[in-house]
Amino acid sequence: MESLIAAVREQDEAARFLVWPGDFDLDRGDHVEEVHLASGATLEGFAGDGAGGTYFFCGEGGEERPILYADSEGGAAPVAIGLPELLRLLLVVPWWRDCQAFTAEESRELAAEYLEDMPDLPARRDRAAAALGIDLPAQADVLARLREVAVRMGEDFVLVLTPEGHPYEPLFTN
Repeated sequence: MESLIAAVREQDEAARFLVWPGDFDLDRGDHVEEVHLASGATLEGFAGDGAGGTYFFCGEGGEERPILYADSEGGAAPVAIGLPELLRLLLVVPWWRDCQAFTAEESRELAAEYLEDMPDLPARRDRAAAALGIDLPAQADVLARLREVAVRMGEDFVLVLTPEGHPYEPLFTN
């Protein structure tokens, strides 16, 4: 089976959607600071965002590994178990970082703001998902899963700023 990373690189329209509005770029995998997981598990940066945040695979294996997101302000949280789940999050709720309450209402308000600037967002999203062979779940399901992974698994994936030994703050608190 072809890797999803390779598929994203080959599918220009999907890659463009993931870069914006998804704010996910496979060419930005280097984190600006030296970090490690408190557990000692392997940490592999593989993508980033425009504000200096990084997506890391955690542990051993391939694209099925848990994914931790660390922003440039000292916050981090697990956001998905495996790349397919992360891509569903980025396709369905590209504004996920602003969904602090994980509610459909909050997401609808943010979606409305995005749709003002990008009225073709749903069509672009659907084409990107089809190109990658990804089924799109409902926003509420994606947000519930994000909450489950970020909040319930957060303590298992504590990111530490290596030179100072300080842990990053959780991105989500509820």
